[in-house]
Amino acid sequence: MSLVIPQGYEPALASEDMEQAIKQVKEKFQEKLSGTLSLKRVTAPLFVLSGTGINDNLNGIERPVSFEIPAIGGKRAEIVHSLAKWKRMKLGSYNIEAGKGLYTDMNAIRADEELDNIHSLYVDQWDWERTITASDRNIDFLKDIVEKIYQVIKDTESDICHLWPQIKPILTDKITFIHTEDLQKEFPELSPRERENQVVKKYGSVFLIGIGGELSDGKIHDGRSPDYDDWSTPTKDGYRGLNGDIIVWNPILNYAFELSSMGIRVDKKALQTQLEIRECKDRLELFFHQSLMKDLIPLSIGGGIGQSRLCMFLLRCAHIGEVQASIWPEDMVAECAKNNIILK
Repeated sequence: MSLVIPQGYEPALASEDMEQAIKQVKEKFQEKLSGTLSLKRVTAPLFVLSGTGINDNLNGIERPVSFEIPAIGGKRAEIVHSLAKWKRMKLGSYNIEAGKGLYTDMNAIRADEELDNIHSLYVDQWDWERTITASDRNIDFLKDIVEKIYQVIKDTESDICHLWPQIKPILTDKITFIHTEDLQKEFPELSPRERENQVVKKYGSVFLIGIGGELSDGKIHDGRSPDYDDWSTPTKDGYRGLNGDIIVWNPILNYAFELSSMGIRVDKKALQTQLEIRECKDRLELFFHQSLMKDLIPLSIGGGIGQSRLCMFLLRCAHIGEVQASIWPEDMVAECAKNNIILK
């Protein structure tokens, strides 16, 4: 993606109001989310030890920021990309029962990120995880949790519109569920990103199912690590995958806007299947993977919800740099400033 400059852009909020509004979005959303999903807040690490398999390896090509620790014999640590696997381990160590879970403020650095309106070197999100039973590992349960989260997003939008009347509600009443396979069949000539734009513009709010697994054209819609989300388990009507993204239409940028990546996590069978598909079965020797194979961590569902992404969307901003402090190319800062987009 490249930088998008909305024609005639004017911020919805004055700069002196923006910080207060960001605070309100974050406070209201996490309170509603934790209550709806029965989640308790926990403290999260900024870094984990390398070589344990705990860090999120994203698409497998992104380099984690790492450093040596002299105090523990020179072992290396790496800044987290996300806490997808760490959270699941904590469910086990805290012995959290099915139907309850945890959430945390996750702060990460993704040094290889391509910078644009919605991507930053700095990632902040609510990482959440909830214990489930084996009978919960189905598409209907996934949809029920997605609908609950979407309602929290809608309720937060309603609160913000009440506090700041110049911001008008735009979210649809319901979220539409669509599988990536159907999207590929409907728009075979389009790229995955173009397909998302087509379907999200039509429906307004979409949960796109089955991200990471191979589609009928032999390609994947988008990358997913093989060792947390389950994108391989058969569901209904020949489909596969128990994961997906919450995507809404962003009228400021005029394209599909991802707010959350989430899913039912792999069990032992799905883990082995997906590691084999991605040709990385050697990971089974890592600490996290051994813990899962030995039933030391519970079955779960979880995801990440971008804090800056949500603030950017609900406060009708054109660039994520309007709601978070990061580093941007000088030419991007200058181009944005010329168009009333002031980056922090």
